[in-house]
Amino acid sequence: MKRLCATVLIMEAIVLGLAIPVAVRIDHLALGSAGLTGGSAAGAAVILAVLARPLLRVTLVLGSALQVFVIACGAVVPVMYFLGAIFAALWVLGIWLGHRAERLPVP
Repeated sequence: MKRLCATVLIMEAIVLGLAIPVAVRIDHLALGSAGLTGGSAAGAAVILAVLARPLLRVTLVLGSALQVFVIACGAVVPVMYFLGAIFAALWVLGIWLGHRAERLPVP
């Protein structure tokens, strides 16, 4: 589960970083506010991905809160509603598959 969650968070960090120029260019946001918000969210995703191995429970809680934040970013950049929903679904799927894999007996 640790690896699945970390992978989702890293991919989400990349998408959040790529959303910054979109927010500036298409949605006409100020570079500073778009960079601060997107950069903070991307940085949080990377930090949580690193923390997934030693602090899985904390990562699951804060990662879930990050998914809500990314969906809420859709109020500013409308495409983030769609992207946030995709990453939230991947997040839930990663947690679910991780729990299933941990319950399997080891041969």
